Amino acid sequence: MGLVTPDYGLLFWALLSFGVLLFILKKFAWKPILQALKSREESIARSMRLAEQARAEIEKLQEESKLMAEKARQEREREIAETKALREKLLAEAKEQARIETQKMLDKAREQILLEKEAAKKELYATVAELTISLTEKVLRAQLKDKEKQQEYIERLLDEIPKN
Repeated sequence: MGLVTPDYGLLFWALLSFGVLLFILKKFAWKPILQALKSREESIARSMRLAEQARAEIEKLQEESKLMAEKARQEREREIAETKALREKLLAEAKEQARIETQKMLDKAREQILLEKEAAKKELYATVAELTISLTEKVLRAQLKDKEKQQEYIERLLDEIPKN
């Protein structure tokens, strides 16, 4: 008999040996093999969960990093704006202080000019008065050299005085 047409005895012994082998495998090897496969499946599933958790954690960290960068950018922009505002305030205060000081100096200069003007007027009045008195004295001396003219002048002045 050939291999193409097997004999019934050969078929019987092949089936019997396959059955015994299957029984032995089921009794001793099947459970450990299934447990190993199940363990391997659980290990792969656990690794997949851990990988997914790690990916989620990385995404979370990236998002937090983006938020922190945005927050830092906003903080920087706020500080720049505050610095600009402070600079503008200081410039405005300095300009105002300079304007006040300039105004004070101008007021003092005007006051000093007025005082000097008044002093010059007084001096001018005094000089004019002295010149007028001096000139009048010279004119009167020239006109009143003569005794007769003096007497006539005094009488005229007496006539001008009102009588009470």
